[in-house]
Formats: sequence, structure tokens, C-alpha cells
Amino acid sequence: MIRILVFALIVLALGAGFSWLADRPGELSLIWQGQRIETSLMVGATMLVVTIAAILFVVWLIRLILVSPQSIARHFRVRKRDRGYQALSTGLIAAGAGDSALARKMTTRARGLLRADQEPLIHLLEAQTALIEGKHDDARRKFEQMSADPETRALGLRGLYLEAKRLGAEEAARHYAEQAAEKAPQLSWATLAALDERSRDGHWDEAIQLIDQSRASQVIARKEADRKKAVLLTARAKERLNSDFHLAREDAQAALKLDPTLVPAAIIVAKALAREDNLRKAASVLEKIWRDTPHPEIGETYVRARSGDSAADRLKRAKRLEGLKPNNAVSLMVVAQSALEARDLPLAREKAEAAARIQPTESVFLLLADIEEADTGDDGRVRHWMNQALKSPRDPAWIADGTASPEWLPVSPTTGRLDAFEWKMPVHVLSGPIEEGGVSPGEAAIRSLPPVAAAQRSPAPQPPVPQPPVSPASPVVAAPPASAPVAPSPVVPPAPLAADRAPAFDPPPPAREPAPGEVVATTIAVPAPSESVLVPETVIVPAPAAPEPMPAKSVAPQPAPATVRPQPSSVEPVKEAKPVEPFFGRPPDDPGVRQPSQKSTFRLF
Repeated sequence: MIRILVFALIVLALGAGFSWLADRPGELSLIWQGQRIETSLMVGATMLVVTIAAILFVVWLIRLILVSPQSIARHFRVRKRDRGYQALSTGLIAAGAGDSALARKMTTRARGLLRADQEPLIHLLEAQTALIEGKHDDARRKFEQMSADPETRALGLRGLYLEAKRLGAEEAARHYAEQAAEKAPQLSWATLAALDERSRDGHWDEAIQLIDQSRASQVIARKEADRKKAVLLTARAKERLNSDFHLAREDAQAALKLDPTLVPAAIIVAKALAREDNLRKAASVLEKIWRDTPHPEIGETYVRARSGDSAADRLKRAKRLEGLKPNNAVSLMVVAQSALEARDLPLAREKAEAAARIQPTESVFLLLADIEEADTGDDGRVRHWMNQALKSPRDPAWIADGTASPEWLPVSPTTGRLDAFEWKMPVHVLSGPIEEGGVSPGEAAIRSLPPVAAAQRSPAPQPPVPQPPVSPASPVVAAPPASAPVAPSPVVPPAPLAADRAPAFDPPPPAREPAPGEVVATTIAVPAPSESVLVPETVIVPAPAAPEPMPAKSVAPQPAPATVRPQPSSVEPVKEAKPVEPFFGRPPDDPGVRQPSQKSTFRLF
């Protein structure tokens, strides 16, 4: 553009000059070697301009001829360099895409077209190609060469740091990160790597100093720097809590100023203030963070802030927390737990069931099982709640890099990353949406709770009935359970039973005494395998060979059928049969069925 303007100005100047000469005509006379040359002024000016132009053209032509070898060489050199840069660019793209064959081909072409000492990107391309091909030793040697060059030192140190992390050489990785942070403090990765290493080793003072320097140089964003410094201060306060709780309180308060939502810092402040007998301020700190972030650890610390409090006092404090954050599952759980400890079981059940409706997690149903055991003692209902706990999502926990911890930690034990732990739910299968008219899992669990099993009642004591002496071979008549709704069945004479004929249950004929040597068919009541009623069944037992006559007072009609047992050698006293609890047709391991506390006393022989 500038050249065009200069050319236009020159043309305009020549035109203006010739126009000025045309308006002022004149003659020009020149005497040279005895010759007189006369011409007009316009012709003389034109000849002068043409002569100057011819001289300039001749000079340009001579110069072109003289510098043509260098120009031709420069032309080919530039063309070669352009081809080299094209190959380098293609190789870097191929290395980024993971095409090792193309990357190696372009590396060889770029090295042949460019000089490595003039273009350091060739080292990077070679190192990346070696990494893609799995030649980590060659890549490490290239990174070492790059770290020795001041122009590529930062790139080489980063490559060495990543290789050391891949091999698990933590000391080497820390050395490279420290060296990079020292040579180039503006590198954020080097600063964060050095910060993680110092935090993993527990050097909190050095880590806090490094984060302050990074914040001043704006290497790390202000918000991120404040969060990391708050975590570091909390970690140092946690370490100092048992040795010097005054310094621990100061560090934790400084951390809360940087990040008011940091739950571990608030808990440390409250514990330190409680040790200083400043319970009012400790409660104020916990209440402030409870309004924004309800947390089970905050609730436990608040309820048990004063040692020696009774269960009723702890329940009052739990109710105060619920008033600060109503209709919250964590608040309801704190009240339910405190009510259980205070033996206020109706309140504990009410709050726990409300928490189950809001957030049905494992701990809610486990707490309901404890309440059920303390309230009714019904094993079936307790097993129902335990079964719901097994099927429910797990409770939130401190999780970092897939590792759950029972308490907060400043550094991940898996990767050593600072501020890695988060309070969240572990991985679980999400439940589907609740359809219109449906109920939540917690409400469904409460509705499916089986009723309380009726308490087993022992039979009323009966006055003793005098029994006649019984011979060793005579049968012993045992009193049946008082609760068995079975009509009496007298002894009937034996009859041959067909194999395809089922026993009939019609009313038998009048009873008579069995004859010697005959078979006696006795009807007893046994529970059906899948029903809750007693079904009579006929069992054939041999009669004694020589029965002795029974006294008249021993043949009184019995209210229920008897079991005949032959006694070979001794006289067995009459025993009362225990009541049999009906079986409801479900397997014993069903959580809705309560196991009978006493075994059945039915015996066929």
C-alpha cells in the first residue's frame, strides 16, 4: 500500500513538473567539443529523465546478476524450511491424534529438512512419537535434553514430571516440580504439584507459604487459592487440636473466614471453644453453618458439646437444631437418635419415619430397627427394617478418588491431591421416577411393616387331676393344648385301609375298649404345611398285648385328642402340652414372619 502511494506521488510530481515547463517555454543550448547543440527546454528535460531511468535500470540489472546466486540459494532454503515446518506441523497433529506411523514419518522428514538446534519443536515431536510407540526410555532422554536447553527447560521438566508420576517415583516427581517452580514461578502446574507434595508430607507451613506466593503472583485464581489455603489451615488446626487448642481455634477461624462452608473447620472451632468453656460461642458457630449446610457431624458435635449432659438435655438441643432447619432429613435423624437415647420411643419413631419419607437411606432404616427393638422387641419387624436397610442407598460419606473415609482428610490417600474429599453419596443405582399416585421407597417400607405379633399366652393353671397307677405296658394319655380347636376322637376298632383310599374324617362310632392284640387308630391334630389351621390325621399304632382294666375315674371324656405312646419299662408322668403357634405359609427367613419362640410338642410316635 505504501509503495503504491509512493509511485502515485512520483507520477504526480513528474506530471506537475512537465506541466510547469510546458507553460514556460524556453530554449536550451549546449556547446561540447566544438559542437553546438540547441533544443527546447521540454525536450532537454525529457532527455534528462530518460537518461536517469536508463542508468537506474542498468544498475539494477548489474546488481541482479551479481546477487543472483545468493538469491537462488535463499529461495531454495526458504522452500526447504517451509516444507520442514509443514512436516513438523503434520507430525504434531498426528502425534496428538495418536497416529504413531505418520508421526514417525513426519519426524524423519522434519529432521531432514530442519536443524534441531534451530527448531526445538523437533525434540518435542520426537518425544511425543516415542511415547505413542511405548518407548518411554527414549522419550525420557529427549525430555532430559530439552531440560538442559534454557529455551525448552520448562517443557522438558514437565515431561520428566509426568514420566515420574507414571512410574510412581514420587520423590523424582517432587524434585522436578520443585525445580520447575523455582525456574518458572508462573507455571501453575509446577506450583500445584509442589503444593500437593508438601501437603502429602504434612508440611503445612511450607504449603501455606507457597500458596501465598502463588496468590500474589496470580498463578492461581483468587477463589481457588482461598479454598486451598482454608483447607491447609484446617489441616494444621486438626493436627494442633489435641496439643494446643488455642492455636487450633485461630487457624480454624481463619479458615472459616476464607471459606464459610468448610464443615471440618467449624467443627474444630466448636471443639476448641468447648475446651475453653465457651459453649455459647461454640453453639453459635455451629448454628450458623447448620443453617446453610446441615451435616451429621455438626449435629453430633452440637448435641454432645457439653460433656455430662443427660439424654433429656441432648434431646432438647437436638430439637433446637431441628427448629433451625425444619423438614430436613439430617435434622430429623439427629432428633430421632437423641430421642432413642432418651427412651422417648414414640418421638424417635415419628422423626425416623419422617426422615425415611424424605431421604430413605441405610442409616435411617438401621435407626428404625434399633427403635423397633427397643419399643416392641418384635423380631419380624426388626428384620423388616434391616431388610429395607440392605436395599436402600448408602449414606453420604467423605469420598475422594473413589475412596470413602470415616472422617475428613485434607489430602487424598490415593493420589495425594489436596482438597480431594467431598461429602457426597457413594455410587449406587438410581431409582426410577415416582409415578403419579405412587409412593416413595420410604413410604412403601413403612406401609409394608408387618403388625406386632401377639404375645404368647401360657395356659391357665388347671387343678391337678388324680391319675391311677399305670403299668409299664399301658399307654399314657397326655393332655392336648388348650388352644387346639379339634373335636375329641375316641378309639375305633381297626379296619383294613386300602392303598388308594384316603382316611375319612366322619364322626366315629361310640368308643369301646380295644381288645388284646388289636391295632388302635388314633386321630391327632397336626398342622398343615401351608395353612394356619389344625387338620386331623389318623395314625395307626399297635395296642398293648394285655391291657389292664382302668379305674372308672380314669375314663372320663377328654376335651381334646390324646397321643398314645407305648412305655416299655418305666412309668412316665403326665405332661402338659405347650401351645403351638400357627405357621402362616411363608419361609422362616421372611422378614415379615416372626419366628416362634417355643418349639411344637406334637410327636407322632
